[in-house]
Amino acid sequence: MIQQSKIDRIKELVELLNKAGKSYYSEGRELMSNYEYDNLYDELSVLEKETGMIFSNSPTVNVGYEVLSELPKEIHKSPMLSLDKTKEVEGLEAFLKDKEGVLSWKLDGLTVVLTYNGGELVKAVTRGNGEVGEVITNNARVFKNVPLKINYQGELVVRGEALISYKDFEKINRELDEELKYKNPRNLCAGSVRQLNNQITKERNVLFYAFTLVSAANVDFENSLMKQFDFLEKQGFDVVYHELVNSKNIAKAVEGFAKRIESFELPSDGLVLIYEDIAYGESLGRTAKFPRNGIAFKWKDETAVTKLVEIEWSPSRTGLINPVAIFEPVELEGTTVSRASVHNVSILKSLKLGIGDEIEVYKANMIIPQIASNITMSGNVVIPDKCPACGEATKIKTTNDIEALYCTNPKCPAKEIKKYAHFVSRDALNIDGLSEETLEKFLDKGFIKEYADIYKLDRYEDIIVAMPGFGKKSYDNIIAAVNKSRKVLLPKLIHSLGIPNIGLSNAKVICKDFDYDVNRLLNASAEDIVGIYGMGEVIAKSFKEYFDNISNRTAFDNLLEQLEIEVPEAANDSNQISGKTFVITGSVNHYTNRNELKEEIEGLGGKVTGSVTAKTDYLINNDITSNSSKNKKAKELGVKIITEEDYISLKEA
Repeated sequence: MIQQSKIDRIKELVELLNKAGKSYYSEGRELMSNYEYDNLYDELSVLEKETGMIFSNSPTVNVGYEVLSELPKEIHKSPMLSLDKTKEVEGLEAFLKDKEGVLSWKLDGLTVVLTYNGGELVKAVTRGNGEVGEVITNNARVFKNVPLKINYQGELVVRGEALISYKDFEKINRELDEELKYKNPRNLCAGSVRQLNNQITKERNVLFYAFTLVSAANVDFENSLMKQFDFLEKQGFDVVYHELVNSKNIAKAVEGFAKRIESFELPSDGLVLIYEDIAYGESLGRTAKFPRNGIAFKWKDETAVTKLVEIEWSPSRTGLINPVAIFEPVELEGTTVSRASVHNVSILKSLKLGIGDEIEVYKANMIIPQIASNITMSGNVVIPDKCPACGEATKIKTTNDIEALYCTNPKCPAKEIKKYAHFVSRDALNIDGLSEETLEKFLDKGFIKEYADIYKLDRYEDIIVAMPGFGKKSYDNIIAAVNKSRKVLLPKLIHSLGIPNIGLSNAKVICKDFDYDVNRLLNASAEDIVGIYGMGEVIAKSFKEYFDNISNRTAFDNLLEQLEIEVPEAANDSNQISGKTFVITGSVNHYTNRNELKEEIEGLGGKVTGSVTAKTDYLINNDITSNSSKNKKAKELGVKIITEEDYISLKEA
């Protein structure tokens, strides 16, 4: 109990200190005094030493980022089999008979196997195809809740699910263009876990929930699966929620899980039942396909047959036109549903949808309405050759074998409405009161023709006040919200423009690299953008193309005249490092790794890029005389090459 209370306190301190650090460095406000922060930090350090546990998000450690060209493959020691499935509670009862079992969530993410030796995480491998997985050790080290060190010193192998919460899924999707949005959290997680740059993995807030202890030498679990779960919890793992059940109470337990699914923050596609008696389960062996010690319970999707009324084609700000199925209302899982996304033209064609068709609908994972099948399959839906918003021509584009419909009109009013709706959204300029409906009215009347016009709406006070649905109070609220937004952080402003591939996270990285200097940002070359850690050619191209467009640049310049750009306090630090650009190469001696040095430089107001350019101030390399490509480039450009010792002297000057 004492050990567990220490672990709980570690988790509490990590959360508290990270919150305080974010508030101070990112938001320019203090949640606690430096004294209080230092005392809590010292307490955390002592507890980590006492327990031998350090979590990946602890402020006492810095996990190094590493960019790889490809993910190495590894053959699993034994095949990772899937469980047999049932959709009937009776099937679970029959499975248990007179035995006890452990019932838990079946989480919907990506299965990952972690290996620890000497208390340290040494390897992480995805399930892959069950026979061969991909080594993702660098990425697993930055999972939000994975312990990097545990108290147990022997070899420990644990299997669990990497996943992304619904909240983070929705947040990430909000930052993406329509055609780049992920269909579900599982797809996002798979892409995040398999990143070649684990900085992206970290930013995605990937979680890990343990569900199987594969091995832990010389630990007596008294033949109990529940005690294995307890052991994992004591090592600091978040363990999938589980209950001990038998054939008499399992129906009630399943009902309890079902009631929680709608509010459950993690994606789940069912339940898992494993025998509590480990030896008994193992004695049953396996089939060619399934182990016999467990069974999966898939939610028996409640389906309904209804009639397809129409396909609504919904344009986005990028020109993508999404098909949405409208059908006669039906009751599913306690709610009335009448529409479901068809996602793209390829899916529309595969379902052979037609107006008047009898279709079967359900809620995926009891949450998201979907079309299960088309009974009639008339295939009479006509893909529009004209945009429903502007009447201009449409075009089907194929990307990665997926067909999607686009409007070809760059001035499509639907694009315009969505564009301005994004501009005023919470993560952008955050202007309350300007709904899509309101924006559409203002656009129709010609009040808004470019972003800057939003800040000139007071020219139309009399007209707006007299418009149906408005009045003086509504007008005053809108103008107040508009004026409040005039002070804005540069990353939010860049994000508000809707530049392809430039979400808020990327905007923050880019703006920080240019010291929140608008002029430097606008004059940046593609090479400058690519040189930023974590940025690639696709992002650089999107950024350059946007600001190289004369119309976009003019609209942005006009917008700047209406705004006051706020600079984070941390960017104003005055020292020998602040405002300087560094490149780090080779091994380091005074720091744990290059990333630790990088973070120190950035904390002092400097910046670190991946390649030497004319804008680089210092190349840090302990081997000044080497003939490395970076050394040669620095000499060619007249960039000063310094050692770690030189950097430390510069820092302390």
